[in-house]
Amino acid sequence: MAFKWPWAARPARIGAPERKAADGISGGFIALHAQGEAHWTRRDYAALAREGFMRNPIAHRAVRLIAETASAVPWLLYESEAELASHPLLDLLQRPNQRQAGASFMEALYGHLLLAGNAYVELVDAGAGLRELHLLRPDRVSVVTDSSGWPVALESREGSGRRRVELGSAAAHLALFHPLDDHYGFPPLEAALMALDTHNAAGRWNKALLDNSARPSGALVYAPKEGGNLSEDQFERLKTELEQGYSGAMRAGRPLLLEGGLDWKAMALTPKDMDFIEAKHSASRDIALAFGVPPMLLGIPGDNTYANYQEANRAFYRLTVLPLVARTAKELSVWLGGVFGSGLRLWYDADRIDGLTDDRATLWARVEAASFLSDDEKREAVGYAPRGTGKGDAS
Repeated sequence: MAFKWPWAARPARIGAPERKAADGISGGFIALHAQGEAHWTRRDYAALAREGFMRNPIAHRAVRLIAETASAVPWLLYESEAELASHPLLDLLQRPNQRQAGASFMEALYGHLLLAGNAYVELVDAGAGLRELHLLRPDRVSVVTDSSGWPVALESREGSGRRRVELGSAAAHLALFHPLDDHYGFPPLEAALMALDTHNAAGRWNKALLDNSARPSGALVYAPKEGGNLSEDQFERLKTELEQGYSGAMRAGRPLLLEGGLDWKAMALTPKDMDFIEAKHSASRDIALAFGVPPMLLGIPGDNTYANYQEANRAFYRLTVLPLVARTAKELSVWLGGVFGSGLRLWYDADRIDGLTDDRATLWARVEAASFLSDDEKREAVGYAPRGTGKGDAS
């Protein structure tokens, strides 16, 4: 059977232009529509930041909630087991550079981790024994490896210029776990990319629906009883009336007056058919899940498995904020401890975290009721040193 594809190359024919006959056709035609491939946001820092943090309210609020909460956690510095009330390292974290305070610097650092999976910190000698900490934008930094594949430096790009910053002595690279990459981290937002694109597409579809008279797309079918087609003048007049009288958000809901054999056939799913609201909420919950934020804290209805807002807030601190802060404290301790002196250890002060006050009160009450413990043992159980030796000395 000699079958040829309709789009195969054919020899050119010279002659009168072909005309399609519209009148007198007893049959019809069939339009086949194949399901197209979905288009996803690119998996790079700039695209995730633009489509997620800058255009999606759920991702924006989740990143800000984690970054702002984590950056407000106060630091503690220990040398061996003794707490240091003052130290140049604490001063550096309090004022990393001339442009940023400590909270602003840490908020940006956590934001880089959440959106890129990587955070790059450079230690700059400001002269006169002073040092500054600066963040390098993740999409402008590449990890430089040696001949064995081990990371040894960072290459920072600014316009056409490039500079090399040595890891360890002058820079640190903080990265979240990535199962398929040895040098770069995996951002939580990328795990929620499908939900992110679904949520953004639902918003764009809703806006386009409002702009198009708040009606799904369809077709006007001309099927007069006596047969025939619209004349050219009739077609142009009908087209003009539709554009001028029924298009735009201000004309939403205006009834369409049909006459002369015209009939409206909807060619798209309605918002009810698409379960539009629930689809957006489902995508929102997936985004919140990827970041580790309880949906209740973001105002997302459904799946409120927590008894109340206070319980959800406590889970947010315990399961998301504190692990991120603890991870960062350990990384900075290893890096800056080698610069300011061995034996230094950074940690967070759980007693000054407002979201954990109920947990601390419960712990103190339980320890206080343990009559078999001495006062010093009770102090050690809640994280305090014995009286007269360190933290929390009330004598």
